Amino acid sequence: MNRKHMATGYSDAGASHEKRSLRAFNSVSASPVEDIDFNNLTLRQRGRMLYMAAPVAAAAINTCCTKIVGRGLRMKCNLNIDILNMTPEAAKEWCRQTEAEFRLWCENRFNCDALGLNNFFELQHLAVKSWLMSGDVFVLLKREKPTPLNPYSLRLQLIEADRVCTPHNGGTVYGYTEGRYKGNAVHDGVEVDKNGRVVAYHICSEYPNALYVNNDCKCVRVEAAGKLTGLPNILQIMNAERPDQYRGVTYLAPVIEMLLQGRRYTESELTAAIVQSYYTAFITTEDDPTAVPTIGRDNDDEDEEEDYPEPEMGPGNVVHLKTGEKVELGNPNIPTAGFENFTKAITKQIGAALELPYDVMIKEFTSSYSASKGALEEAWEVFRKKRTWFVNDFCQPVYEVWLSEAVASGRIKAPGFFNNPLIRAAWCGARWDGPAQTHLDPVKEAKASAAEVAHGWKTNEQVTREYYGENWEENILALAEEKKLMEKAGITPVISDDKELDEEDDKKKEEKDGKEE
Repeated sequence: MNRKHMATGYSDAGASHEKRSLRAFNSVSASPVEDIDFNNLTLRQRGRMLYMAAPVAAAAINTCCTKIVGRGLRMKCNLNIDILNMTPEAAKEWCRQTEAEFRLWCENRFNCDALGLNNFFELQHLAVKSWLMSGDVFVLLKREKPTPLNPYSLRLQLIEADRVCTPHNGGTVYGYTEGRYKGNAVHDGVEVDKNGRVVAYHICSEYPNALYVNNDCKCVRVEAAGKLTGLPNILQIMNAERPDQYRGVTYLAPVIEMLLQGRRYTESELTAAIVQSYYTAFITTEDDPTAVPTIGRDNDDEDEEEDYPEPEMGPGNVVHLKTGEKVELGNPNIPTAGFENFTKAITKQIGAALELPYDVMIKEFTSSYSASKGALEEAWEVFRKKRTWFVNDFCQPVYEVWLSEAVASGRIKAPGFFNNPLIRAAWCGARWDGPAQTHLDPVKEAKASAAEVAHGWKTNEQVTREYYGENWEENILALAEEKKLMEKAGITPVISDDKELDEEDDKKKEEKDGKEE
């Protein structure tokens, strides 16, 4: 029986081989190794190049970096006092001391960075940008001798994605044989055991594609975690899109072609606009059209030594032409009239694929308040998701390794830390505060936050953290101190209530209505 008479379900829809529109749509997908690992080098290079050369690509990545980490995610201890059997006062004091110790390590670039270039917050920004551009980034946790100014040995070194790789030359190199290391499979530098669990990473001492490579370039095997402590030796920051995927894909992968074509189209329009801005002219002559052009010298008189200047366009130029020559003005085509609308439509599609609304990516909030607010809300969900992934892959593991050293060295007291995993997890509890959501109408949003707190839907601490990225308790203490200083100076503190907020909101509406009239 003919297949088309038996078509059911998707065989008569997206899986049809008979429909004219789908007949030439031959798609083949294999394992993540073939689909991703074999193409990742090309994807990484193109993703980086687009970041360097395509403004829309740079806007997407830079916007994500700014909203995910901003000036840096700040650690706030969040102990489980029930498990630890602590009083709130004792927990508060422990958190205060631990946060001060962590700041001692993370705020100094020589204390936390193995290269001595960035502090912990700057490393966060660099890690996020490299993760988005290359698909993943690795953090090597190294140890160096403590100094009088830095009692901790932990150092962080960021490893770019290219350096984690598997040498392939048909033979055995540094223990590798045809993509395997002592029986374990190595997927683009990530070694896994027979169960598919990551056990080690293989790092090249140089960039494989670097122009100048030292003769002693070699690959070093770094175990994923220490055998005795169980603490990680190296971290991989990535988010997978398929099961059994061991390497990340650049954030720009789904839109590489569209970004490249958009860049080319923009450059061609820019070139057309520049040409149009010139006062273009062409010199015509009555001489024999088959003769060799003689601009600059009259070859009819070989004895004449005088050179004629070559005609050039420029502001205020006076050009003397030879006998029989005249000027005809050109009229170049103007750039495409629909350039802006077309590029905006393409940018919206790129933003949709990257989960970035056009308004947020381009920073153009010209729509209504509701539309702009909706765009910010949608984008904020994406930023929060990526921030959570980044905290889980980078910030929290680094903090736990640092805290282990602080407790082992005796600088932080944490009874039971090394004896019970449950107690250890309770001591390691932390919250990472970062940039808050953008405000379009602070008065209206403040009224909504006040209502949420009044009904118990949120706490003052939650509102302060989510909308302003600050600590409510610290704000209260600072406000109390400010109030004392104002009273001492004879200044009456001004307290805004809901009524004043309503009056201010009504005033804004009246001004807006007056302008519209």
